[in-house]
This record gives sequence, C-alpha cells and structure tokens, in this order.
Amino acid sequence: MIKLRLPPILVLSLSSLLNSCCDHELYPFLENNEAQPPAKDLSDTSSTSSNTFPPSKSLNIIPGDLPDTASTFLPVTEKIYALLKPAPQGEMKAYTEIIPRSGHAEIKMLPIPGGLFTLGTPNSETHRSHDEGPQRTIQIEPFWMASTETTWEAYQAFMENGLNRNKDGTLDLDGNKLNPEPPFQSNPPLLDAISQPTPPYMPMHNGMADQAGYAPQYPAVAMTQHAASKFCEWLSAQTGHYYRLPTEAEWEYACRAGTTTAYSFGDDPSKLGEYGWYYENSDGSYQAVATKKPNPWGLYDMHGNAREWTLDAYLPSYQKHPDGSTNPFALSPKRYPRITRGGDWDDDPQDLRSGARLPSSKSWKNTDPQDPKSIWYHTDKWGLGFRIIRPVKKPTLAEMHLLWNTGPGERF
Repeated sequence: MIKLRLPPILVLSLSSLLNSCCDHELYPFLENNEAQPPAKDLSDTSSTSSNTFPPSKSLNIIPGDLPDTASTFLPVTEKIYALLKPAPQGEMKAYTEIIPRSGHAEIKMLPIPGGLFTLGTPNSETHRSHDEGPQRTIQIEPFWMASTETTWEAYQAFMENGLNRNKDGTLDLDGNKLNPEPPFQSNPPLLDAISQPTPPYMPMHNGMADQAGYAPQYPAVAMTQHAASKFCEWLSAQTGHYYRLPTEAEWEYACRAGTTTAYSFGDDPSKLGEYGWYYENSDGSYQAVATKKPNPWGLYDMHGNAREWTLDAYLPSYQKHPDGSTNPFALSPKRYPRITRGGDWDDDPQDLRSGARLPSSKSWKNTDPQDPKSIWYHTDKWGLGFRIIRPVKKPTLAEMHLLWNTGPGERF
C-alpha cells in the first residue's frame, strides 16, 4: 500500500525564579557520580499555599536555559492564583469539570495515583528509538487527568473568542497587532485579559471527519504548545482549579497505567485497532473521542487519534533525567523542539507505543503565510492535540506562572 501523508532541588522564591528566567541562567549539569546542585524545585508552598497537603516536591527542572519570565502577564497569573481552591482531601475521586464560557462543556477528570515507574523503553522493545532511553526510575505524585483529549466543544470558544487581539494574544487597543499592550490596560474582565489566540485564518479542523466542522465530540487539533497551556490558564480562571499540561514523565506514567509493555494493552500491535485510531483504521481523519477501549486507568485515546502535547522541551535522551527523582522535566526558551506523545490517526503502530516520542518542528507551520508566523497554530499538523491534568498539590505562584508561559519562545 502506498501511504500518503497529509499536508534541582533548590527552592525558588518568585523573585529568584523570575530573575533566573530573565537572565536565561544556565544551571550546572546534574552528574550522577558528582556532588553538584540537583535539579531546581519550583515547589516551596510553605508561605503561599493554602492547601493542607504537605509542601510539594512534584516538579524538578532539569538544569538548562529557562524560558523568558513573561512578566507582562504576571498580574493575570496573580489574579488567578488568588482564586484557586484547595483540592479535596481524602480519597481521590473522579469528577466532571464544567466550562462556563464553552457553553458549559464538560471534561471528565480521572484520578491518577502517584507511584514509581520506569520512564523510557528497554533495548529489547521492537521499533525502539535511540531517544527512548536510558531508562530511569521516576516518582510521580498524584493528579487528575482528563479522560479524553480536549475536544472542540471545550476548546472552540477559547480559540474563537470574538475579541481583537494582538499577535501575542493581548487585547488590541490601538489597531497595531504587532504592538503588545498590558493585559489590564483597559480594565477588562479577567477572562478577557488572559492571552488567547488570534482568529485562525483557515478552519483548524481542515475539513476532516466528512466535513463535520468543529463537531463537539472530536479532538481539538493543530494548536501550539503555547495555545494549549493558555487554554489551561483560561480554564483555571473559570473554575478555580489549577490545570496545566502534563510533563512528559506524567504523560507516559498515565499512558502505561502500571504496565511495562509496548502498549498499555500488551506488546501485540494487532490489537491496536481495539484501543486506538491510526493509519490503518482512521479513514484519513481524526475520530470522535472515547470510541475505542480505554487503558487500565480509564483514559481513552492515549494511543492514537490526536498526538498530545507535554510541557517538556525535547532532549535527545533521558541521560540528564536524575534516576530516582520526582517528575523531572526539561524547559527551553526555544520554540522548537518540544515533546508530543501518543501518536495520531495518520501514524503507524510503532508511533503509538507508550514510550514513543516525537519532537515538534518548525515545518509544522510551513503553510502559515504570516510573518511572523502565528504562535497559536500549527497549520500543517492536523493530528496534534492535548489533554489536561490537575495536580493534587496546589502550586506556588512561581510554578503556575512559569508553566503557563513556557512558550511561545524564541522562533528557532
């Protein structure tokens, strides 16, 4: 068959975090056999968190050059932080989140228990790529994860927000879209002040699913990592619950759901059709979410349908991931490459494995005619989506601001 493809642990105060971001401080590399500063921990909750959980140790930045501070948007983050509600105590339970500005669209959130797992794939795994190792033992703290990829029902109102916006998503008050303005300059409501996409210049569903348009049950696609993170911010402001993208380690942990095989259902790719949409069964299009079997933790479409964004910048191996650490992840001021996981409807079975990785590429915007190209859309990656998580532990203001503003980054 001819296959046609479609076109440390240093506790940071807010001040020190922002200063290090501004300077793009290069942190010492963490060597396993040498006494050097460990990965940076963003999680000092002793003074800023009202949550009764213990201080979080759940996020560790692998030493490297941090993104810009996005200080213009800090007042927005501060207002949202003041709205955050503590997570419920006791046993984690599934719940349904409702999005007022999306016509009360619903997102089902499932509890993901914390635990140890092995990040990466063994040398013996068929179709293993060189960037899937060396394997590392990683501790993950508990969180909730959306049972499905974010759908158009939830995302469209964020994307098509009906307001004149500058290229960076701030409100356009002077008619010059290249001139950013302070988010609260005109005293808009908080939800309008959040940086949101400019209107897409073409339908982002690309006419898939038999011209179904932005049908509510299909995954939202073709957004940048930056856009996905800003959706999480927008959602958090409406609900008082802190949402963000998963780290690469959190994503793989949730995908595996306690398994160690190539897929969450085993090693046999012949069973893939029961669990995911990919090249052989997708009819050249994405499909409605939750129409295949879920993984052992109840998560749908972790294999295929829409490839999913994580927070991480791409590292070509896990060599810098400290073995035995808690949820290490990589950031970068550069826009490319960053990590996607899970494969999509146009991929082959090996690309849908639990440990398979794909870095983003500037070629994903080749047909975007704008100069500079949009920071919101990947006009050439129609199988690219995301799903959200909600950590059990309340973040610090510094952590929250950083992880909603890891993009758009330097262009190359």
